[in-house]
Amino acid sequence: MAETFYLATGKRKSSIARVRLKTGSGKIIVNGKSALDYFHRESALPFVEQPLELTENTDKIDVYANIRGGGLSGQAGALRHGISRALIEMNPELRPVLKRAGLITRDSRVKERKKYGLAAARRAYQFSKR
Repeated sequence: MAETFYLATGKRKSSIARVRLKTGSGKIIVNGKSALDYFHRESALPFVEQPLELTENTDKIDVYANIRGGGLSGQAGALRHGISRALIEMNPELRPVLKRAGLITRDSRVKERKKYGLAAARRAYQFSKR
């Protein structure tokens, strides 16, 4: 009998996470490494595990993810979004809990583009009167 995987995609800033969930012991593997080794900081782990904790699946589900693009913060957000969507794929009854916590909605904030004549998106060069 083949193992059942639940697939979902999470996005944040310019990061994209492809997430697979399967019943297991609660390990999180990101790009072939454990989540703690991949993200280097312990503050990212509770953020990523939030959907699993809310649905009380922390030690029941294994998470396998491939993440591309962006930095560590955006990748952690993309992984959290992907896990939330995969949990709904697995059990649609979890949707209200995740929706109340705001984990289903994609965080659409991205870096604003630089405008011509300015130093950055809104930052102007220093004004000189003389």
